[in-house]
Amino acid sequence: MILDDRARGRGAGPMTIDAVFRSIARRHPDALALVDPADRAAFTDGAPRRLTYAEADRAVTAFAERLRDMGLPADSIVGVQLPNVAENVLAILGILRAGMIAAPLPLLWRRADAVAALAHIGAKALVTCGHVGRFKHAQCAMRIAADVFSIRYVCAFGSNLPDGVVPLDDVLMEKDDPAAARELQDNATAHVAAVTFDITENGVVPVARNHAELFAGGLAVLLESRIAEGSAILSAIAPSSFAGICLTLLPWVLCGGTLVLHHPFDAAIFAWQRRQERCDILVLPGPLALRLAETAAFALDAPACMIAAWRAPERLADSAAWREADAALVDVSIFGEAAIVTGRRGADGKPAPLLLGPVVAPRGSTGATAVAELIRTDAGTLAVRGPMVPRHSFPPGIERSGLPHFRIGPRGLVDTGYTCRVDPRGNGLLLTGAPAGIVSVGGYRFPLRKLQDVVRRIDETATLGALPDPLIGQRLAGIAADRPTMQAALNAVGVNPLVVAAFRERREQNVSPRAALSSTILTAR
Repeated sequence: MILDDRARGRGAGPMTIDAVFRSIARRHPDALALVDPADRAAFTDGAPRRLTYAEADRAVTAFAERLRDMGLPADSIVGVQLPNVAENVLAILGILRAGMIAAPLPLLWRRADAVAALAHIGAKALVTCGHVGRFKHAQCAMRIAADVFSIRYVCAFGSNLPDGVVPLDDVLMEKDDPAAARELQDNATAHVAAVTFDITENGVVPVARNHAELFAGGLAVLLESRIAEGSAILSAIAPSSFAGICLTLLPWVLCGGTLVLHHPFDAAIFAWQRRQERCDILVLPGPLALRLAETAAFALDAPACMIAAWRAPERLADSAAWREADAALVDVSIFGEAAIVTGRRGADGKPAPLLLGPVVAPRGSTGATAVAELIRTDAGTLAVRGPMVPRHSFPPGIERSGLPHFRIGPRGLVDTGYTCRVDPRGNGLLLTGAPAGIVSVGGYRFPLRKLQDVVRRIDETATLGALPDPLIGQRLAGIAADRPTMQAALNAVGVNPLVVAAFRERREQNVSPRAALSSTILTAR
């Protein structure tokens, strides 16, 4: 991995994500850094971009200077809601370079979720794009800002932006050499870098992490996957959560390679990108990764490693065995925003077990790095603590406010809510259930009771439930006397379009779950 003395914290400065990125840009300015989805023009503005490290570094600095020119002070929280394109990565790095805190939002969040999240943390700005598919994100961002008193600026990439939105496309055109980085404070490694959002029965809660905690998660993926220096990583997962950051942005920064982005999933385009960019690392949702491995295209040109993200980790133990001799498979169990656990499959093709005690990366090697610890609580649930796990709730003092917050127990323990039992054959843990009251649909989590309350306020006779789905975990299904009216009312409230899609006519629900989710990402209003 590429970490010079300054980036490692052994020399003149602290280890931060931006310090590592800048060290690569200085040493390999002409190396290819970021590659956009090949079909970018089909879902948002602009032709696909290909940026070297020097070009990306200039864009990051220009973005950081734009934030400073707005008068935003250090440690301002800046929301980011963008598709899986280069601007998403550049915006997060630019926020960090400006000495501010990035708060990435899931792409399908609409006004209700975004307002709850951003008001909770006092965000000062929101960065988005003109549109994704038919949905006009910049207009939605203006409505969000009207409801969140603390937001002073709405910024967007793209064309035909509404009045009052700060355009950002020009930061990508920067040709001058980047200015010197603003001097970092001595404890920058322990400084909050990003806030992501977990879902509990009570709604959205912010989860803050410093650079060291983010590095611990990223190192877990990098080391277990044995990602070599300069690797080309093709990712279908956006950096809009702790897991997303650890699966994409951090392995890319730490290996100093090329990050190729894909959004949303299209098997033919994904295969073309893999061949065209010679990607040896693929990052995909777990069930999708196993299905892709069954295709002829994968067998003809297997990558060095497939990284499978399991947002419903209780399903991992029952997944199909991995039978591809030409490619390694690394499973990443995602426990909401609390922690991730990586495991490389062995010769038998079965998932590596969850083990009580320290979680190290890579597993089974001497001198491995401890990144977390797994503990079974007296209530029979899985708890985590350690280097990647948040140490404090956010914002400071939130525990005394009465608002929903991320709960950190004694000795730094965080209860994931996943029920588990000890494998009688050893010290492994078998997950037996997901957190109560939470529905997971294709990586999006919902508090079911709160959704049901929203639906019943519109129509007290309507119902909303969750059904198991082999590919996306669960899917929402709703019944209402007047489905079009229910959909219109839910859109007006500003809920996630996956909730709106639950009330489609039955004949519309007969499409495959993967096609339905991709269609929702592109076209949901």
